[in-house]
Amino acid sequence: MEKIIIEQFRQKLLDLKTELKVREEYANANSEPVELDQAKVGRLSRMDAMQARQIVLETSRRRKEQLLRVQAALRRIELNGFGYCVQCDTAMDIRRLNVDPSHAKCIQCAD
Repeated sequence: MEKIIIEQFRQKLLDLKTELKVREEYANANSEPVELDQAKVGRLSRMDAMQARQIVLETSRRRKEQLLRVQAALRRIELNGFGYCVQCDTAMDIRRLNVDPSHAKCIQCAD
């Protein structure tokens, strides 16, 4: 893969990394623990709040997982392994990388 294309993917990954970190910081700053005092909050409101909290936690978990994939892709760029499947070592289709440059496996190995 040409260096200019790899540099474009590197910049895309760096932008995504920054975006993920900003979103995580915002989510952490705006998440509150669920109030369990039944005198202050009704049962249904408390259940809604607990469900919303679980959604926030799952979203955060997925964001952290995506951040790890982005960091791994940036490491592959540094080690000149970007664009090659980590499992079978064949060149990955550029269309797959355009969708998500953090993909580590070709479409055949990802199945």
